[in-house]
Amino acid sequence: MNRPDANHAVALAADTPIPRDADGPVFAEPWQAMVFALVVQLQERGIFTAEEWAQALGTEIREALAKGGCRDGSDYYERWCEALEHLLIEKGLASHDGIDSLAASWARAAEATPHGRPILIENDPQPPQSSS
Repeated sequence: MNRPDANHAVALAADTPIPRDADGPVFAEPWQAMVFALVVQLQERGIFTAEEWAQALGTEIREALAKGGCRDGSDYYERWCEALEHLLIEKGLASHDGIDSLAASWARAAEATPHGRPILIENDPQPPQSSS
């Protein structure tokens, strides 16, 4: 498991079950480290504040728990993705349709990619149509 860079502080929601071991927070999968780094970069660039992030993440965690989500923290970084998606939509930098379209394109690309090869969006046999 990998650890987040201690030089980058990201505001976390109170009482959040952060995945950790005896030495502190860890990432179980590469995508978790990527979403962590993305949030750090977006905060550093002023796209949203630490307070906005903490509020968005806290909301996602509370909603997931209310719906019976994992209480052991195993879905913690999935909540990061949801919080990030909602913040970007709220700020007008993304749309639900755009995110859904891109996710579907990645899924089709993954399905079309031979085993052992990198998944590339270019492998999507039905790329989304541009709206120009």
